Amino acid sequence: MRGLAPSTATMEESDVSDVSPWTQEVTVMELDWRKLVSEFLGTMVLVVVAVGVATESFGFHLFGLSYSAGVVATALSFGLVLVALVYSIGPISGCHVNPAVTLGFITSGRMKLVEGIAYLVAQFAGGIVGAYLLYWMFTTSPLYSKSVQGLGTDGYGKESHLLVSQGGAFLIEVVLTAIFVLVVLFATHKAAIQGAAGVAIGFGLVIVHLIGIPLTGTSVNPARSLGPALVVGGTALSQVWLFIVAPLVGAIVAALIHMVLADLSKDRLVESSV
Repeated sequence: MRGLAPSTATMEESDVSDVSPWTQEVTVMELDWRKLVSEFLGTMVLVVVAVGVATESFGFHLFGLSYSAGVVATALSFGLVLVALVYSIGPISGCHVNPAVTLGFITSGRMKLVEGIAYLVAQFAGGIVGAYLLYWMFTTSPLYSKSVQGLGTDGYGKESHLLVSQGGAFLIEVVLTAIFVLVVLFATHKAAIQGAAGVAIGFGLVIVHLIGIPLTGTSVNPARSLGPALVVGGTALSQVWLFIVAPLVGAIVAALIHMVLADLSKDRLVESSV
């Protein structure tokens, strides 16, 4: 397996160079518990930190006099925590921490189905545990009320800042997820600048949040959406299906585009130069 920094598996392969963790390709069917634990913990951390900032910004209205300030703070929190995770757990699991990203790798043939499904389970579990942990943290404040501040859930209709319709929300999530997953797939292509993938992917997540937060809250990650929706319940839970299905559709679209545009000869060129 390939990682941003040498992992145990990497150090055992003399012909492997320092490649981005997101370029990892599964070659065996056996499941590595370290990878699954890393995906679980990584998704949990993403939810606690980034959804936490979203709740503070929009639930507690800590954005001050500017709604845009809350958008920027939340977008940066998602992107920066992902960069940190890529460079920390990336060498272990590849740091997908997002079912849409994992589906993109499966669809493009860069990950085996069995391990991909295991990743999905770990990510959804991490998102749920992270959401309940975050909720527990907020309940220690007398100013917090789940019915008032919520927990950074996504939504459409009255739950959207711009009152986006259900169909519009589905389209938005497909497009934004496709953009993000395309960034991931191309940034981790073997012809890409090695070692820079984490930064490109983090900024990619920032970008889609900047435009998406006023529209739907921005999911592009089913695990990030499911956990908070389960905690909050009500409308958030009844709408969460869209923020699970649409990102997965977007991931498949991105993978198909990548398969058409990616130059496989570049992969062979990089391999031969190592």
